Amino acid sequence: MQRKRLVLMTMLILAFLLICSTAAQAELELDAEGAILMEATTGKVIYEQDPDKPWKPASVTKVMTLLLALEAIDQGKTSLDDMVLASEYACGYGGSQLYLQPGEEFTMHEMLLGIAVGSGNDASVAVAEHLYGSHEAFVKEMNNKAKELGLKNTSFKNAHGLDDDDHYTSARDMAIISRHAVLNYPEILDYTGVKFHVFREEPLLELYNTNKMLWWFEGTDGLKTGFTSAAKRNLSSTVERDNLRLLAVVLGVEQKSGHFKESMKLYQYGFAQYQFNKVIPGGEEVARLEVAKGSVDDVAVITPKDIGYISKKGEEADPQIEYHLDTKLTAPIKKGDVVGEVVITQDGEEMCREELIAAYHVEKASLWRQIYIVSRKVMSVF
Repeated sequence: MQRKRLVLMTMLILAFLLICSTAAQAELELDAEGAILMEATTGKVIYEQDPDKPWKPASVTKVMTLLLALEAIDQGKTSLDDMVLASEYACGYGGSQLYLQPGEEFTMHEMLLGIAVGSGNDASVAVAEHLYGSHEAFVKEMNNKAKELGLKNTSFKNAHGLDDDDHYTSARDMAIISRHAVLNYPEILDYTGVKFHVFREEPLLELYNTNKMLWWFEGTDGLKTGFTSAAKRNLSSTVERDNLRLLAVVLGVEQKSGHFKESMKLYQYGFAQYQFNKVIPGGEEVARLEVAKGSVDDVAVITPKDIGYISKKGEEADPQIEYHLDTKLTAPIKKGDVVGEVVITQDGEEMCREELIAAYHVEKASLWRQIYIVSRKVMSVF
């Protein structure tokens, strides 16, 4: 009898756990055509729901537009101070716009704010033409970048996101685009994280960011909303809390403000399960490297930020830390110059890879100091 009771109790406990597990999954079932939650640093997927379903992205397209613009700036093809001309073609687009007039000019910086905060279709095309000569050439580059990133379910036909049957992406692909932008051009968050911006004083044009997550969910600092009647409501967003950055994409949400609601569900799920484990505090000296022909003999090597790894809460880890340092430094060296990297692994799997930098300037040695260094080396031989 006692054994039967034990078996029955065990079965009841297992049934309860199964119900709880099923309920937790049901709670996370999203009202979206496609969705994904990703840890930004490693790209680890935490949750996905139809992530590869092609869908019209609407203005979430502009994440790629901003990415290519920031890439061009980084490569020296343009600058934030360059003036961008609004052509008659660029000004002819409807939808969300900045009401640019043909021949009107704004700096690249202002145009990027107009795209990120005001979702200007006209600004998107103006920037495209400025960078590649024509909207068509820019779109070709968008698709080249999609191919470079290994996207499987993405095709771009424009830089703004207005509906086109051959203009689509997926939740996974847009997450990859957004992650690439955040990791390689973090300044994109300086644009997409702006809540309000006065674009023009006369006539007055005030831009209010349509990403309500910036107000509603702590730690949100990007990226972009999108809406058309066919695409429904879309959002690519990112949130950072306690050094843990997550990135979510939801596409095709019917309910008003539903793209924010569904994204917040994803983030609550992710932050409840995962954590950042600090291994090396930001600014900590981890090594000293010899500097040839310098005003001093060596330079301190530090971490520019907290270094650590992401893990599921409750999981034990025994990470291994490796330092790869440049042992052939020659002055001059500037503060912040990259002089190595730190790699954290767990059971052979890479969990983190971050740059290490010089803690201060090292000027080139004066002639007399170089003579002294050479003579000291000669004397050490005897």
